Amino acid sequence: MKTFISNLSGKEFPVSEKISGKTIRISILEVLQKEHPQFTVDKFLSASELNLYREQYIESFLTKQIGTLTQLEKTVLVSLKDKSTLSDKLDGDEKLANTFGQRIADKVAAFGGSWTFIISFGVFLLIWICINIYWLGNKGFDPYPFILLNLILSSLAALQAPVIMMSQNRQEEKDRERGKMDYMINLKSELEIRMLHEKIDHLIINEQQEVIEIHKVQIEMLNDILKRIEKV
Repeated sequence: MKTFISNLSGKEFPVSEKISGKTIRISILEVLQKEHPQFTVDKFLSASELNLYREQYIESFLTKQIGTLTQLEKTVLVSLKDKSTLSDKLDGDEKLANTFGQRIADKVAAFGGSWTFIISFGVFLLIWICINIYWLGNKGFDPYPFILLNLILSSLAALQAPVIMMSQNRQEEKDRERGKMDYMINLKSELEIRMLHEKIDHLIINEQQEVIEIHKVQIEMLNDILKRIEKV
């Protein structure tokens, strides 16, 4: 396998990764020359080395657009450099944030807002009223107007309300986490698309130079043919 020596690091790489400094975008070349001022457009480097400076350019671009990077943007940049996904990490963090009390609040709120609770509680009220009025002749443990039943209902409402509020607060936290996740994924997608555009532009520039070289060779061949014709 043919190799070449990178003028940037002095390391050996396959020829398939060889990239000329002439084909590098000026903005990325400026980032590269800040660390390696001796590197000029007539020198060569590898594609893996160029990718590192593409990532640095993306980071500097993001800093200029946003300002000081928050933990969210830093996480996106780390994921971009490591070529890893974000959704799995964020899902794991959300699962770890669920406490025992929060899980109980979610289940109580889910049950309290279901038809199962409404029907079962209606049946309970009907049985309570029938037992006290018809079976015990309105002289049982809770005769009409059902003071004990009203006390139970008031206590249940007083306990159920804060539990539902806890569940709503938890749902708001989940919505905020989903919003953060959507923002991070969208930001990463935007940065990856920007890098993809840069790579496509690089390929187009490289192809244009190859076409120009082919045209030069063809022109030289035509000149040689014309010279031979003139001699004849």
